[in-house]
Amino acid sequence: MRYTLIAAAIAMLLAACSPKAVTTAPDAADLPAEAFMHVDGTDLVAPDGSVFFIRGTNLGNWLNPEGYMFGFQRTSSPRLINEMFCQLAGDDFTADFWKTFKDNYITRADIEFIAQRGANTVRVPFHYKLFTDEDYMGLTGEQDGFTRLDSVVRWCADNGMYVILDMHDCPGGQTGDNIDDSYGYPGLFESGTAHRRFCDIWTAIAAHYRNEPAILGYELLNEPIAHYFDNKEELNAMLEPLQKEAVAAIRRVDPNHIILLGGAQWNSNFEPLTDSSYDPNIMFTCHRYGGPATAEAIGSYIAFRDSTGRPMYMGEIGHNTMEWQSDFVDVMVANNIGYTFWPYKKIGDSCMNGYARPDGWQTVVDFAEAPRGSYAEIRQAAPCRREARAAMLSLLENIKFENCTPQEDYIASMKLTTDSN
Repeated sequence: MRYTLIAAAIAMLLAACSPKAVTTAPDAADLPAEAFMHVDGTDLVAPDGSVFFIRGTNLGNWLNPEGYMFGFQRTSSPRLINEMFCQLAGDDFTADFWKTFKDNYITRADIEFIAQRGANTVRVPFHYKLFTDEDYMGLTGEQDGFTRLDSVVRWCADNGMYVILDMHDCPGGQTGDNIDDSYGYPGLFESGTAHRRFCDIWTAIAAHYRNEPAILGYELLNEPIAHYFDNKEELNAMLEPLQKEAVAAIRRVDPNHIILLGGAQWNSNFEPLTDSSYDPNIMFTCHRYGGPATAEAIGSYIAFRDSTGRPMYMGEIGHNTMEWQSDFVDVMVANNIGYTFWPYKKIGDSCMNGYARPDGWQTVVDFAEAPRGSYAEIRQAAPCRREARAAMLSLLENIKFENCTPQEDYIASMKLTTDSN
């Protein structure tokens, strides 16, 4: 079946624990628990015994493309973007485009830049299809998930940074909106097949990285269960049992890495999470993009953190005024809530490193926003294929690190270095 995990690869992973491990540990030995970041009450503690406060950014759009970062509105999810590019420029051209996109978007130079600006953590959103035999970002049958993650983990380790692995798009969809690349419903919670695939993929990832100290933790699923659904309370009740199931699967192969759990309704509602006693090394993650930049505005997050005695971390913040961002960082620091801004890179500003809109890109945007529900509409909306391909190739140049422009005001508002607070 197209969605089936590559059985031989998974079997080898589980048998050997980490056949492609990027760790420098001896091949046959597991590192001791003391080698990894761990939870201690509401704090994170680094291997050297110091309290660790997360400050960093998200590598959004690299391994899970989002339409708005390309300037699209209607064409918003990875699946829809790929379909649109295929209609616009051809499927083979699009496959080659995605391969180069992944090569160019995040490189060692990008990670070195992030570290130089003071970040200590990078959150890496990824699509579950990177670990299956489904068609995704130019590949079918032999996906490159471990190759891509191995690279960024090594670059971060070389620069003294930690990595949070975030399954942003889960089997069946965990959110029911464009961000999870679903069909408009959080089907993960109702599908036994999706449950098994979800746990199997996390088991494979945990087996692969069980001896990698540069991994801070595994974030099981991003922003589960949007608020749109009339049965959201029923879905909310399914969240914690699924989290426990996945944690148990991970612990069978990896006893040490932290596991991050988000609340329902865009990582904002923690009422469905009633039990934090089943694993000593779990923490929680919330998101916020607006509202007052005050402690009162996130009072429910702070209260939940205090009631559980586990760390709380702001996985996504950003897309606001520089003053708001700076003020809100002060609030998070004062309340011991680490943070990673969203995103590191995109067209224009509102990021650490912006890249220029390519010449001719409006042609691509116009096609992306046009009705394309029938073949006749596709033909009617399609621009000159040669011009569209030229714009896509220009994008691949513009996203290279050397062609990006640091957004200094944005970076200053992130307060990544302790002397900026």
